[in-house]
Amino acid sequence: MSETLKITYIQTELTWEHPEANKAHFEKKLSECPSDTDLIILPEMFTTGFSMNAKANAEEVEAVLGWIKTQSKKFQVALTGSAMVKEHGNYFNRMFFVEPDGKVSKYDKKHLFTLAKEHETYTPGNERCVVEYKGWKLCLQVCYDLRFPVWARNKDDYEVLIYVANWPEKRVSAWDILLQARAVENMSYCIGLNIIGTDGNNFPYVGHSAAYDALGKPLSEHDPEEEAVQTVTLEKTHLNQLRDKLGFLRDKDPFSIG
Repeated sequence: MSETLKITYIQTELTWEHPEANKAHFEKKLSECPSDTDLIILPEMFTTGFSMNAKANAEEVEAVLGWIKTQSKKFQVALTGSAMVKEHGNYFNRMFFVEPDGKVSKYDKKHLFTLAKEHETYTPGNERCVVEYKGWKLCLQVCYDLRFPVWARNKDDYEVLIYVANWPEKRVSAWDILLQARAVENMSYCIGLNIIGTDGNNFPYVGHSAAYDALGKPLSEHDPEEEAVQTVTLEKTHLNQLRDKLGFLRDKDPFSIG
């Protein structure tokens, strides 16, 4: 069990619908990350950008997973991020969490972005994923999930909430507000990684990736709209002291998700 957890996220541009170019790009970016980081976060659909052209671009699960495993082992770091994959005739926006020893956890995005007709191409997930790594519990979420607080509701089952996204410039103010709100309402660290640049549909992205503590205090220190390799150090004692002192999670309303 680790008292601290160092997490690095990579805010960068993606090459539209070009898995090999994106993998090569991230291999270079991974080498820029601190050698002592515990976890590196890659964006949503990091191999292609947020494309609905899955038939032409989705890879078999093992093709994506094999690359992630190779990089995780090479850099001796856990890696997480989502990619379009195909499995048993279906397409998924799947977030992987791969540990250096090869252990794999996965989360299929539940809330598919109907405005972009994501639900017409991809199959939704129906289970939350909370990963335990180095004594920390991390809840994995993808982009549009951010708008649905019930899905992220902390049932005392995680300390870190992670969102990966392709969240466009026109709604980035909502991204800023909701990320901070998720940290505060769940009394957890919250990290959101977005991209920059313009995608193949000519939608601009301006980043605003960020990390917050359980009171909504910003932890990131980079230009919000420029390429960045940002590392933050999370402290379990700090988090537990806040939770014990304030007790907000103890006062939450009981309910169940059907």
